[in-house]
Amino acid sequence: MSARYADVAVNAPVGPRRLFSYAVPDGMAVQPGQAVRVPFGPRTVQGIVFDLPDVPEVSKVRPIEAVIDPGPLLTPAQLQLARWVAEYYRASYFDAAALWAHLGFRQRARPVLTPSPTASPDMPADLTERGAAVLRLVRQRGRAGMSDVEESVGKRAAAAVVRVLLDRELVERRWEWERPSAGPRVARLVRLVVTPQQALEAAANLRALPVARLKKMKQLGFFSERQLNVESARDLRVNPGVRQAVILETLALGEDRQFLEDVCQSLGVGSDDVVALAQQGLIALETRRVVRDPLAGQSFVPRPAPPLTPAQAHAFGEVEQALEAAASTSPRGDRMPAAFLLHGVTGSGKTEVYLRALEKAVALGKKGIVLVPEIALTPQTVQRFAERFPNRVAVLHSALSPGEQYDEWWRIHDGAFDVVIGSRGAIFAPQPDLGLIVVDEEHEWTYKQHDATPHYHARDVALELARRTGAVLVMGSATPDVASYYRARRGEYRLLELPERVIVEEEADRPVVRLEPRLPQAEVVDLRDELRAGNRSMFSRTLAEGVRAALAAKEQVILFLNRRGASTFVQCRDCGFVLRCRRCDIALTYHTQGERMVCHQCNDRRPVPQLCPQCGGRRIRYLGAGTQKVAEEAASAFPGARLLRWDRDVTAGRRTHEVILRSFLAHEADILVGTQMIAKGLHIPLVTLVGVVCADIGLYTPDYRAGERTFQVLSQVAGRAGRGPRGGKVVFQTYSPQNYAIQAAARQDYVKFYEQEIASRRALGYPPYSRLALLRYAHTNNDVAREEAARLAQNIRRERDARGMVLDALGPAPGFPQRLRGRYRWQIVLRGADPAALLDAVPLPPGWDVDVDPAVLL
Repeated sequence: MSARYADVAVNAPVGPRRLFSYAVPDGMAVQPGQAVRVPFGPRTVQGIVFDLPDVPEVSKVRPIEAVIDPGPLLTPAQLQLARWVAEYYRASYFDAAALWAHLGFRQRARPVLTPSPTASPDMPADLTERGAAVLRLVRQRGRAGMSDVEESVGKRAAAAVVRVLLDRELVERRWEWERPSAGPRVARLVRLVVTPQQALEAAANLRALPVARLKKMKQLGFFSERQLNVESARDLRVNPGVRQAVILETLALGEDRQFLEDVCQSLGVGSDDVVALAQQGLIALETRRVVRDPLAGQSFVPRPAPPLTPAQAHAFGEVEQALEAAASTSPRGDRMPAAFLLHGVTGSGKTEVYLRALEKAVALGKKGIVLVPEIALTPQTVQRFAERFPNRVAVLHSALSPGEQYDEWWRIHDGAFDVVIGSRGAIFAPQPDLGLIVVDEEHEWTYKQHDATPHYHARDVALELARRTGAVLVMGSATPDVASYYRARRGEYRLLELPERVIVEEEADRPVVRLEPRLPQAEVVDLRDELRAGNRSMFSRTLAEGVRAALAAKEQVILFLNRRGASTFVQCRDCGFVLRCRRCDIALTYHTQGERMVCHQCNDRRPVPQLCPQCGGRRIRYLGAGTQKVAEEAASAFPGARLLRWDRDVTAGRRTHEVILRSFLAHEADILVGTQMIAKGLHIPLVTLVGVVCADIGLYTPDYRAGERTFQVLSQVAGRAGRGPRGGKVVFQTYSPQNYAIQAAARQDYVKFYEQEIASRRALGYPPYSRLALLRYAHTNNDVAREEAARLAQNIRRERDARGMVLDALGPAPGFPQRLRGRYRWQIVLRGADPAALLDAVPLPPGWDVDVDPAVLL
């Protein structure tokens, strides 16, 4: 029996954590987690049913209009987790629940104006010029959307003009659903319904050509797979009989069932020709659902598993026991799940532990999700898993086409894969029978959602998902998040250590494992000494000698600089003017490709100035360096070396990450220049030297995690060296050689870094000794933003003091950068044991963005 009322989260800006009650019409079956359409104000919106409360009859409750899908979109566990995401991250229930939906799910109803049937056909004399223009537009077209109205009279005036026309009943407004961003692809197929011999005879009649000659032409190779010999191009163009004969011959002499689109394109015929053959009873037209597979065309050779080292065997044994225990007990959301922190030095074989754990989960009838921090890592990770789980690996990330994401989501939903691999959003994949969750490189800030609400952290969502499903969680990193390592030492996570590097070699087609107790040799070069010695080059003498030696030995080199472009800013030497973005408070970066100045925040592009915009001077200088400049300098310093660049500027195209990685793995380039995307998880055995061009970038940003982030990225990029039998070396170039983060990274000593960092966090009261919440307000007027932030900060402090809460309210302070995409940003940081408790007591005005547990404070 269906419930009488439903609590529904609606797709509308209603503020966080609000549900609305609707009546369930008689005969309508509704379940929690189901997607519905409900009236909301004057329009219809999407909704997701969260609860079916048993309450007394209530008057004036509007009914649900329709169900979108016959079954629930979210399972009970996903619905519970959606509640947790909404409440923990201060987001709306609908936005939280929609994280589990497929790409084409979210839709909005758009208003459409149509002529009123009761209005006089004459144009009212008292209408304004704009009102008359809109009314004429609606009457001429029969319907007009708001975008059409805005184009006619301007965006500011459109709403007021439409309101007048509606009040005077000159037009009517109705709501139409926008087209989904993705959906199933259905293709038409052409199929022979006669035998190939009968098709050839029919073709011969159509083109008056003997069947025997056709067979002879086939034997002599006149017919290719997708093309047939035609008497002449003119015949094909003007003679329907010839075109139809070509279609029949293609189906008779090749595949007897082909896609209509392929037939028309490859043969130069039209769909009318196909329809004519169908009317003659020679062929039939069918429809078929086409699956867009992101791994289509790729083949993966199965590989045997290498033997485990003692440390790997111990780590896997612990995870194996947890998997067996979880499989024999029911999940409970009130207890801590089995969560492991796998701390292993770079190259220690963490992925092999993940693979063994997944094999065990599958053997127990379970499935898995594997998260990687960067899309760039996905191809290599997919290959490792696909070699062990052929045809059972799904890929899910934002670089796929909308159609691929849609089809992959539904195949995952239907249980087609043992493992889903993807970036942070893959944690919401509808993977049934979940038994294992892996978060690789768990320290990475890219697991935090910055651009949209909810501002979730995939690692924390994974922990909560494991709690509610009974899955085992394995988090791995060579440089764990300080808070994660702190929790592991306190016993909240189970700490597993992999202290040695593993070198896997092939002998007689069998993998052989060798332990490498030594990490790559690291050398810190003081760039101040290089300047004193007269070296003005981008490369120190040590690094230049190392590159030449590696090239001479036919080895590969990585040059790392965590900054894009050629020059980081352009300055007038006469007056000091720096060219800045018109919308953001940052300097524009010079890019040699296209000779453009580019904003790395909003992507605004401007031509390079020949004269100073401020003083008219000609002494324009390009200062600073990025990856483009490094590549140019490397090409000059090491002539003959083959170079590749890997940064966001060269990876905008589809599958460019895979192309670059495959090319470098095949040793089609000797030097790889890149940003932080080359620092994470890549395994390239021939790389024996890594040069960090400037280790100081990011070290002094105004954020309490600056030292931790610097240590992590330097340690990770250093870990790309020496992953093969030839060993490796790392050169850190820096102006701050005594900095604790750089020294610890050079020694690859995580524990030493952790002890110094955790002591600083304890003294200053930063996480993990407290929790943070970042409140940000943005406005096109700086004074308005500042005053709004000051007003809220005062209210927060007043409420805090009244409740006697021990909590710091830092700010308000301008964001960094202060202006972004034309809006001035002011922020308040709450620091204490439970900032959410204070946020519950102080209602936030519209326009405020809340980021709980922010990854950065800039």
